[in-house]
Amino acid sequence: MTLKPNLLRGERVYLSAVQDDDLEVISDWTENSDFVRLYNRRPAVPQTVADVSAEIREMQRSEREFIFGVRRCEDELLVGLAGLDGISWTNGTAFLSIGIGEEGHRRRGYGREAMTLLIRFAFDELNLHRLCLTVFSYNEAAIALYESLGFVREGVYRQHLHRDGRRYDMILYGILRDEWESSTRLDAS
Repeated sequence: MTLKPNLLRGERVYLSAVQDDDLEVISDWTENSDFVRLYNRRPAVPQTVADVSAEIREMQRSEREFIFGVRRCEDELLVGLAGLDGISWTNGTAFLSIGIGEEGHRRRGYGREAMTLLIRFAFDELNLHRLCLTVFSYNEAAIALYESLGFVREGVYRQHLHRDGRRYDMILYGILRDEWESSTRLDAS
């Protein structure tokens, strides 16, 4: 039997453990409200290195969460975070998340490759059956990415998010293992 090549490494990025040296960089990202508003629904409040450290350590200790740094292969620069949470081992399901830290690293294909690696890890290594994620209706680039990867729009949390005096929907997307495998077979041919 031949195993697939390193399942956490792509051509341009790879998924790594989050190191202590990364905590200051991640803390700096939280100073940028654009990053926070794309990454999660919490208020855009800066986090100290200690806050980031506590959150990352909690995820690393959990058996229902995985957190990875997204690093460029060329220089090992941390460009983002990707993870799985809310894993239900009984049902084989999990939520995915990804965030590319700095504006200059977005729309360069890092997120697409990191998502592909994370999905492959979830299905091939963790043997999960279903992955889902949520995205805010104003994040059109992420919506286009998820749909291009084969995620199916499953529902909408209407007017779920309040930002800058307006209400935005939060959209639920999902993908099943067989859908992913079918789409990757098509890409390979």
